[in-house]
Amino acid sequence: MKKFTLLLALIFTTISFAQTITSKQEDANVEQYALLTKVNQYYPDITLNKTITNFYADGKIIDSQQQFDLKGTKFSSYKIGIEPGNKKLLFEYISDETGKVFGDVQLFKGNVLRTTFSDKNNEIEVSLNGKSVYLKKL
Repeated sequence: MKKFTLLLALIFTTISFAQTITSKQEDANVEQYALLTKVNQYYPDITLNKTITNFYADGKIIDSQQQFDLKGTKFSSYKIGIEPGNKKLLFEYISDETGKVFGDVQLFKGNVLRTTFSDKNNEIEVSLNGKSVYLKKL
């Protein structure tokens, strides 16, 4: 009987926490576009694009990603994601020239702070408002 009760409790708990996740390709909202614009101002390698794919769970944005047509570019992969709250952006791009470069850019007290990891160069770089403040070779 205890096993049966635990099984029912598990089933009903799982059902109550189930979410419906949907995605829509749409124009970036005002806050998302403001973040992209500010980041692109200091870091032009982070592409400014008005179209974004928002992922929704029960009507709230839980993730946002940009899709890019890479034909005719030097990139074999280029990804940008915006976290909920529109204060942090994640990026990753791969090209023969740079190798894999990834990291994040976040707004902090009106400043734009970027952390970049480069696989090809084996280095970590921290930049503030477009200027390098820390560089470490691994």
